[in-house]
Amino acid sequence: MSGIVGYNGHKNSITMVMDGLNALEYRGYDSAGIAYQTCNRVEIIKINGKLKSLKNKIKNNITTNLGLGHIRWATSGRPSVINAHPHHIGKFTIVHNGIIENYMALKKILENENYKFKSETDTEVIAALLDKLYSEKNDILKVLNQIKKLLVGTYAIALICDDIPEAIYAIKKDSPLLIGYGNNENFIVSDLPAMLKHTKKYSVLSNNDIAEIKDKINIYNEKLEIIPKDILTYDGDIETAEKNGYEHFMLKEIYEEPKVIKNIVRPFLKFGAESLNNLPDFTHYQRLILVGSGSAYNAGLIGKKIIEKYSNFPISVERSSEFRYSDIYLDKNTLVIFISQSGETIDTLASLKKVKEENIPNLAIVNIMASSIAREADKVIDLKAGPEVAVTTTKAFLSQIAILSLMALNSAYKTKKISSKELDKIINDFEKLPKVLEETIDLNYKNIAKILAKNSVCFYTGRGIDYALSMEGALKLKEIAYINSICDPAGELKHSTISLINNKTPVIGVITDKKIASKTISNIKEVKARGAFVILIVTDNITEDLSCADRIIKVPTGNDFTQSIIATIPLQLISYETAKILKHNIDKPKNLAKAVIVE
Repeated sequence: MSGIVGYNGHKNSITMVMDGLNALEYRGYDSAGIAYQTCNRVEIIKINGKLKSLKNKIKNNITTNLGLGHIRWATSGRPSVINAHPHHIGKFTIVHNGIIENYMALKKILENENYKFKSETDTEVIAALLDKLYSEKNDILKVLNQIKKLLVGTYAIALICDDIPEAIYAIKKDSPLLIGYGNNENFIVSDLPAMLKHTKKYSVLSNNDIAEIKDKINIYNEKLEIIPKDILTYDGDIETAEKNGYEHFMLKEIYEEPKVIKNIVRPFLKFGAESLNNLPDFTHYQRLILVGSGSAYNAGLIGKKIIEKYSNFPISVERSSEFRYSDIYLDKNTLVIFISQSGETIDTLASLKKVKEENIPNLAIVNIMASSIAREADKVIDLKAGPEVAVTTTKAFLSQIAILSLMALNSAYKTKKISSKELDKIINDFEKLPKVLEETIDLNYKNIAKILAKNSVCFYTGRGIDYALSMEGALKLKEIAYINSICDPAGELKHSTISLINNKTPVIGVITDKKIASKTISNIKEVKARGAFVILIVTDNITEDLSCADRIIKVPTGNDFTQSIIATIPLQLISYETAKILKHNIDKPKNLAKAVIVE
């Protein structure tokens, strides 16, 4: 996801904007640029590459108090200096996140008006359209009000007009933009980390708002009336978004998982069964649908397996990119749960809006309470995982599983599927969980990583909840090690995948469900007989013959509600250690963004 930073204040805007862009690097990007106001003109510097190159191109003796910056993850137009932001046409310099679906039609109209375009981007078209409308109206607020009606798609736009050098203006639709309030300085950013070094006070722009950032901030509605905005205070700290001596943010965030789980679990189990009342009660519904993308979808698969064991209603898991276009029949007895780390995933947000249009009960599980999904949903559960800088999710994913597990526990107790005595034992297991996770993190995964790093393909497999866990393991290996990792249910291996097994092909089997362990082991023996190099992740209560395995990782045994949390750790660290051996950019893997805000 691209990043926007704007600054207007008494300090050097170049320094402030670059600080903000550095804080947003975790999102993933391929080019960067900065625009700053000096001597009544706007200077623009852009590069194709990383921020270090941009910094090297900026002269050190420049003084400027107003500027815009952008890191771009290419959507319309390949990564290049020409396509990098900011873009300037006529009197307008702009940066933009999102995608304008009708930009080609607008471009043709503007070309007929003698506008010339250098880039392949939709953003340059926005700049030209602004310039055209401004030449007709000569009123920036009216122009911004009008352009919102002409642009089709998603956008967060910050801009400078040559005629108003003391101001930054901004508009948005379905793409996040935040206003920051500092000490005689103001910010416009696409994500909180970009300004936390300087202020924790912020407001969230809504669709159709127009923001005017001068020495003070004005927010206008569609009638161009100034409207009040709630000023919120971020209650975290900037240190949680720094490496603190770890080689990579991903590793730091894995090591934070025991503390994160402790923070999540405590409020819901502090007073036993009474605390569970703070969780959603499924017993009022006849159907449950979990919706997410990527790792959030995999969390839904794991949650489904835990919840359905203690429920008497159907549960389904849907990919948000498919759900939004599917004819899924919903009614008031259905609860739809939307899972997202960033709270900005465009397909998940669109799916939520579809559900709300039909007045269907909905709940969001997100890590950012100021996000679009959190604001749109009827009810929200905060993951409380803290800032997650690495593009590939670890602690937020584990938090998603934990929340779904606690919701399943609440349902199990309310429907009397577990007794008070059993609940007390489960709560005790949750209290011990942070220590168990620490022990699991400290296991040796490097030997397995050395094997995987020598291969271009890897297969993951399991049954039931172990298959859902395997899905996340395969996704992690793809994301950061760039290894073609394929996941199939263990019972499906012989239907096609087994034909791809060659001598020493790595196959990772996950076995945490003792009831069906023998079935999975039987399937593993089939691939072993075809030459596979077998790696098993098993719980220490599995007593079956594991001689078919070339390597075994044993993890502590948990209960139905904690086991998947424990078993996730090896899947994350195997991928991390493999990517490290291969010397990949672990925190910012190629072609990936932290939040996907385009279809």
